[in-house]
Amino acid sequence: METTTPVKKNSSIIPLVTMTLLFFMWGFITCMNDILIPHLKVQFNLNFQQSMLVQFAFFGAYFIGSLIYFLISYFNGDPVNKVGYKKGIIAGVLLSAVGCCLFYPAATLSIYGVFLAALFVLGLGFTILQITANAYVTLLGPEESASSRLNLTQAFNSFGTTIAPILGGHLIFTLFLEKNGAASADSTRIPYLIFAGILVVLALIISRVKLPSFSSEETVERGLGALKFPQLKLGIFGIFCYVGAEVGIGSLLIAFMEQPDVTNLTEVVSKNYLALYWGGAMIGRFLGAISLSELPQTKKFIYMVLAAAAVYLLVFSIVDLTFAQTSFFIVFIVLNIVAFVIGKSAPARTLVIFAAVNIALLLVSIFSKGSMALYPILGIGLFNSIMFSNIYTLSISGLGKYVSQGSSLLVMAILGGALLPLVQGSIADSLGIQTSFILPALCYLYILIFGLYCAKRGHGAEGGAVRTNH
Repeated sequence: METTTPVKKNSSIIPLVTMTLLFFMWGFITCMNDILIPHLKVQFNLNFQQSMLVQFAFFGAYFIGSLIYFLISYFNGDPVNKVGYKKGIIAGVLLSAVGCCLFYPAATLSIYGVFLAALFVLGLGFTILQITANAYVTLLGPEESASSRLNLTQAFNSFGTTIAPILGGHLIFTLFLEKNGAASADSTRIPYLIFAGILVVLALIISRVKLPSFSSEETVERGLGALKFPQLKLGIFGIFCYVGAEVGIGSLLIAFMEQPDVTNLTEVVSKNYLALYWGGAMIGRFLGAISLSELPQTKKFIYMVLAAAAVYLLVFSIVDLTFAQTSFFIVFIVLNIVAFVIGKSAPARTLVIFAAVNIALLLVSIFSKGSMALYPILGIGLFNSIMFSNIYTLSISGLGKYVSQGSSLLVMAILGGALLPLVQGSIADSLGIQTSFILPALCYLYILIFGLYCAKRGHGAEGGAVRTNH
């Protein structure tokens, strides 16, 4: 049990705002990988599988980092419980800044392996944030509203992923190009030095802000007792599939849009559509935060419509596209709201509906050409929105004293973002990009089955937040 007294609403506002800024930068830098992949593919003359080593290095660090954390916790006790969430978060931010700084020698030496090493260090820093920041947000208020609070901060994480393709694409594809159109070393060197500076400033802000401290009296359970719970075992592979599908789609979107059978767009234009994909996740997470709140059903629907309209206008103002080019997205937003209403705030039921929609959208994209191939795949971001939080809460529901151990195992499953894009890249090389999207479709099929399993056994079958029995 947490030993601290509950955080008062007013006292949690500043910490929550601080965490929101952190989640924004975290999302921004993570999404820069989708810009790096086509850039490095051209710079080092890579095939799709080789270019996917970007995600392999970055998300592989999540697995290695969380495994190390798990082993330290097992033998010496929970490190965050010893040093505190605040110091843990600062350590993660500073390590991420070091990773960004390593892009300087990577770009100067023009060695792909050094880029991958920089991404690995950056991923290690984000692993610490994954372990500390997510848990910290859930503690900043009542347990009943934890899912809503986490969806809200993750929505700002998605705001970062929405802006990254626009701003990051401008920095890498436009601002620092040589006069002959070739990319210069500065196209990655300077942007990542800027990101490092922002992260250091953010670490200083966090160090100055008075954050509530939390500690736990729970003893670390030896062995792997958490794996006796079937929902956790199935949920680990669910996280693996979800992260692998989301990352794989985002990583290949720009290359997909360059295909003559699709839209034959240039990188400068396609980065705007990539922003729509990630912007959809932002819209969906804001809607998820409202859907999981304790508001009456009628008010929920009204607020969801207003929030969707406001965030769509925000995304529209960011991307360099006309209303005619983005109006198709309104159809997917309406479909997303309808799916939330049908889901009735029940995590398992909503997960099943969203997974089914994503499978349908992918199949349309795979077997279509032109706009009919592009539009459905851009709508997938909307239905990815609540998948991580829903799979996570369904997986640890009812674990009791094994919650911490289960959480670390779920973070390790982010390894899917390292392995599955690599497999998808290999399929793209041999069978084509469009055909490669069958892999994420299979991932969503598994997530659908997981949701049905949880609904059948009563895990998250009712509306409201999932209880984790802390």
